[in-house]
Amino acid sequence: MNEAPSQNHDHNEPGPSRRSVLWTAGAAGAGLSLGGLTAHQAAAAGTGTGTGTGTGAADSAPAAASAPEARGKTMIGVPFESRSTVRVGIVGLGNRGGTMIDLFLAVPGVRVVALCDPVKEKTAKAAKKVTTAGQPAPAVYTNGEQDFENLCKRGDVDFVYVATPWDRHFEMARAAMLNGKHVGVECPIALRLDQLWELVDLSERTRRHCMQLENCCYGRNEMRVLRMAHAGLFGELLHGAGAYLHDLRGLMFDPTYYEGPWRRLWHTRLRGDLYPNHGFGPVANYMDINRGDRAVRISSFGTQALGLAAYRKEHMPAGDPSWKESYIESDRTVSLVQTAKGRVIRLEHDVSTPHPYSRINSLGGTKGVFEDYPERIYIEPDQSNDEWGDFSRYAEWDHWLWKEHANPPGGHGGMDYMLVFRLMQCMRLGLVPDFDVYDAATWTAPVPLSDRSIKAGGTPQEIPDFTRGLWKKTRPGMDSPKPQG
Repeated sequence: MNEAPSQNHDHNEPGPSRRSVLWTAGAAGAGLSLGGLTAHQAAAAGTGTGTGTGTGAADSAPAAASAPEARGKTMIGVPFESRSTVRVGIVGLGNRGGTMIDLFLAVPGVRVVALCDPVKEKTAKAAKKVTTAGQPAPAVYTNGEQDFENLCKRGDVDFVYVATPWDRHFEMARAAMLNGKHVGVECPIALRLDQLWELVDLSERTRRHCMQLENCCYGRNEMRVLRMAHAGLFGELLHGAGAYLHDLRGLMFDPTYYEGPWRRLWHTRLRGDLYPNHGFGPVANYMDINRGDRAVRISSFGTQALGLAAYRKEHMPAGDPSWKESYIESDRTVSLVQTAKGRVIRLEHDVSTPHPYSRINSLGGTKGVFEDYPERIYIEPDQSNDEWGDFSRYAEWDHWLWKEHANPPGGHGGMDYMLVFRLMQCMRLGLVPDFDVYDAATWTAPVPLSDRSIKAGGTPQEIPDFTRGLWKKTRPGMDSPKPQG
């Protein structure tokens, strides 16, 4: 059985309203072809073509090519400008945006100054939350699907938070940076390689941070394993695994949960891993990807696409619009990512067959291994006789965020609050963010590349080096010391 919407881990899609019509109309053609690309964008995307029958992003996105010439200085190690108050504009006020606003309002030194959603009642509900929290009434933008551009033009917004359907993430992040705003986007940050490169270029050129707001990196277990890995408890790291295994069949066919069929329609467009970020982000942090190691290539394999059609046959009445859909997305996608240091990361995706929720979240090295769902650990010499150990015994390795906020508010076990608190802290104090546009692009690259690999029989696909060689330099990431102030 699917869990209740308020507990749903699939957290970047808005809740029920008419925005599926307003913000996903023409999605199959909006930003899904390479027509009209500049020469720089085409070079960034590559020159190959897809081989599938779908109409999605990876079908029209060419294979990865060598890194294009940088148009600006790197954003690695660039701090935010310090400020006493962070002024936030929120675009998208459905399930995700409508609940995340509570966390922005709960963090000291944050003001929500502008809201945007074409569904007026959702914007009004969110605006009421702002005034109830004792803040001035926010400006509202409800005049159609492009009104977010006017929010981005405001002079009193420091950070734009985007929580809309996937189709719109790229253009909204782009608009925010072009208008001088830092921006954080729910997963995935974009859907094509050329879009990822453009976001990297824009971040460097505008000197604005563009971040994938990967909340799973802030989970208590993930942050504990991160610190243990960096302290050498697992020895030399060898392999890791992450996933998004979540039975969404009922929600995808629910006419009220998602705003229209936008989420389900992606299963008619791509065959690869539609949602790699939750699994990839934490393991990439463990292995210091883009901070001393890098993801080099990915090979992906997919099963037949049977789950959604079988669910539709059993549950949907004749004449339902879903009967016009042909599903091509693999029910289970398995990808292997190899790093420059020879490590292996396994990624899995499955939202269309029966399965208890799991992100796998595994890490292994020469001294032991951790596996999640359920959590268990085996580290020499602490464990022996081939018996798993109790992970709770390692609470001393909790990240300072979890020691400081033992019972955080918000969903997903508190990781949502940790993400918002830490990001706003970095902006207020003028710190370097925990992750940047290069991480965003790397964690999202499996979307188009896994699709291409599956269609090519598992042929490895090059993962671009979005850092343009700077991954070789070690640098801090999420395992940063507690700041003063």
